[in-house]
Amino acid sequence: MRLRQISVAVLATSTLLLGACSAGSLGSSDDSGGGKVTLSFLVDNGPETVKAAEQLAKDFTAKNPNVTIKVDTRPQGTEGDNLVKTRLSTSSMSDLFQYNTGSLFQALAPQKNLVSVNDGSWVGSLDKNFSITVTSDNKVYGAPWGQFMAGAILYNKDVYSKLGLQVPKSWDEFMANNAKIKASGVDPVIQTYQETWTSQLFILGDMHNVLAADPQWADKYTKNQAKYATTPAALEGFQHLQDVHDAGYENKDFASAKITDGLRYLAQGKGAQYPMLSGQLSQLIAENPGSENKIGLFAIPGTDASKNGLTVWSPSGVYIPVSTTGAKLDAAKKFLAFIASPEGCTSYTAASKPTGPFAVKGCSLPADVPPAVKDLQGYIDAGTSSLALEFLSPVKGPALEQICVEVGSGIRKADAGAKLYDEDVKKQAQQLGLEGW
Repeated sequence: MRLRQISVAVLATSTLLLGACSAGSLGSSDDSGGGKVTLSFLVDNGPETVKAAEQLAKDFTAKNPNVTIKVDTRPQGTEGDNLVKTRLSTSSMSDLFQYNTGSLFQALAPQKNLVSVNDGSWVGSLDKNFSITVTSDNKVYGAPWGQFMAGAILYNKDVYSKLGLQVPKSWDEFMANNAKIKASGVDPVIQTYQETWTSQLFILGDMHNVLAADPQWADKYTKNQAKYATTPAALEGFQHLQDVHDAGYENKDFASAKITDGLRYLAQGKGAQYPMLSGQLSQLIAENPGSENKIGLFAIPGTDASKNGLTVWSPSGVYIPVSTTGAKLDAAKKFLAFIASPEGCTSYTAASKPTGPFAVKGCSLPADVPPAVKDLQGYIDAGTSSLALEFLSPVKGPALEQICVEVGSGIRKADAGAKLYDEDVKKQAQQLGLEGW
């Protein structure tokens, strides 16, 4: 499963936003008289996405009664990707649309197909970990839709408190905690390999540590100048999988357990820690009522405690195609400014409880969000976070999850797994026509 697909599988949707002012008059319309403008807004069909889109459209129109926003939906996954690309190529895209950021955004040929929003005063309020995912040739093209998500370790705060443990900032500290947790009769690390994509978190969530060691690693990786097997910091993620298994720190049913099982073990304190995407918090809380205050979050620890930080997934974006012109373009820009403003964040929150930080300065989380979300916000506020590799490079092989299962199950050693994955990515990189492959 591609990393983007992990985001989709976990957060069937998202929503978010920031901003400031508009550019242009709303005085005329392409489709109706009396100065009225109707905009079509295409979003994925995830229930939370649709709820947020309709709420934002309603609240925006309340402030701008001459503008009506009609929310349309598209499928998620590959079918939705193909639809977006087809409609852009045939100049039949909706007036605004929501789509991925990062390498999938770049695949839309933004300079050719999208309208730059560099002239929006709200652009300066964007978190840098978002803005770079919607930037091409130094021009910004989108407003954030959704919240940041982390690849981290969810942990049971009651278990930590009972054993007097501190949140680890290095891998050695993490493994020392694991030894104490196992001695207490609790499974230290929950793994759920029946759903194979969950096996990847020790790799994917470790990117902050890789970039802390070499900030240019993602670029080198894309150019085939760096590999997992030959970069010690990148190899560490595979080694983490092996370390946990070799020490017997996994739950005994790691091979057959599913996400629902893992979340239940964590909520009940049967397991102490679960490498997972923070987007799963909503499922954890829904399936385990009363657990929201028992769960915290910390970054996957690396070798150097002084460089400890979190790997994050960017929100998706809202874009304007070049086929949107005239009064519609003015109105669309104004809607993006609303999305990207504290008012837009408040509107989003009215539709769906946030499970991560907003990507814009001035947007704050409600006081009653779960502790794990506040923990995530702390890393964003401190500036100790880095983007996941999928937002920095288009290179990802299809077999990573299977390789991770093998390493995490003791079938294959870490160095052999890393070498196999380096081979796995070659074909995809060549299909993409990347230089150096």
